[in-house]
Amino acid sequence: MILIDDIKHNISLTSLEKLSNYLVVDKNHERKEAEQFRRKMNIRTPSIDQKTGNLSGGNQQKVVLSKWILSQPDLLILDEPTRGIDVGAKYEIYSVINELAAQGKAVLIISSELPELLGLSDRIYTLSEGRITGEVSREDANQEILMKFMTRTGGDGHEAS
Repeated sequence: MILIDDIKHNISLTSLEKLSNYLVVDKNHERKEAEQFRRKMNIRTPSIDQKTGNLSGGNQQKVVLSKWILSQPDLLILDEPTRGIDVGAKYEIYSVINELAAQGKAVLIISSELPELLGLSDRIYTLSEGRITGEVSREDANQEILMKFMTRTGGDGHEAS
């Protein structure tokens, strides 16, 4: 994310080919896409021309998420997607993640927040010292089991599934 650039450009960064006609960015198409994401993601700003650095952390995170969703990935990898943002913004990001999964998109979430993992994941893999120490399905997952696997070293990683 480029904090000194506006929201519109930050959202369109990964999709310039999609927004271009013969190597020239279609400014109207770019504006339309950015405005749609501003509304859909509830990015709290009066204008997509505002500098991204002037937004709250939660709104900056929603701009980053918008940028990658616009690129239409089959797999979206989110590393600590809600770290340091307020509860309201977390809920909005969780809703977007669930919507992507419902559309059949694969979403890989890396998080140290157990409630976040329990609420969003179909399957959770735990790591300790760089090794997979457990694999737990949504139905079997709880904080106690996850902590047990997260503090374990070695093993084949398939004790619970």
